[in-house]
Amino acid sequence: MDKKIETLVKNWQKRNIQGLYCGNKAKAKEEILKIIPKSGSIGFSGSVTITELGLADELESRGNKVFNQYKSGITQGENLELRKLGSQADYYLASANAISEKGELVFFSAYGNRIAGISYAKNVIVVAGINKITATVDEALSRAREYATPLNCKRLNWNTPCFKDGVCHREICLFPEYKRMCCQILIIEAEVIPERLKVVLVGEKLGF
Repeated sequence: MDKKIETLVKNWQKRNIQGLYCGNKAKAKEEILKIIPKSGSIGFSGSVTITELGLADELESRGNKVFNQYKSGITQGENLELRKLGSQADYYLASANAISEKGELVFFSAYGNRIAGISYAKNVIVVAGINKITATVDEALSRAREYATPLNCKRLNWNTPCFKDGVCHREICLFPEYKRMCCQILIIEAEVIPERLKVVLVGEKLGF
């Protein structure tokens, strides 16, 4: 673990956030599966990182109750209900859009289930690659808005200005002309409940 990452983990400790560093995604997946008991229900936010780790499928295959809003054949109403149930699960999995070196965690959300789950689920595990780290919280916000969101809009084929050119145009990204993705923003500066919030930082590039 290099000095910058060691300092970041210490900064999380001061913020009442448990930080765990794993050198690669295989080790990260292994550690997350150790943390979550087979009896725990699981909610998760849409995340390339979570998908790359194969966490939802692995947890479901071993017997966990997974509220999967992305399973095929469901209606829009069922999708929204699963998002709601997931945000109230025993464990909520998500990835940050960006992380400052001082330890702030930045999340953008469209529907709000992501913010609800991260803010209030019984246990939260945030997993992120080292590519998400920025020098300051302002740079973290810029990364989330100007880098991660356009890529997610492209991935999900959302009708946004940034889908067309990869550049954030928040001054015109409004309804009904566009389907805005970055509707809600959460910045976690600290956690009041001991051991509720854990961050698994992976020494690889993961997600956007």
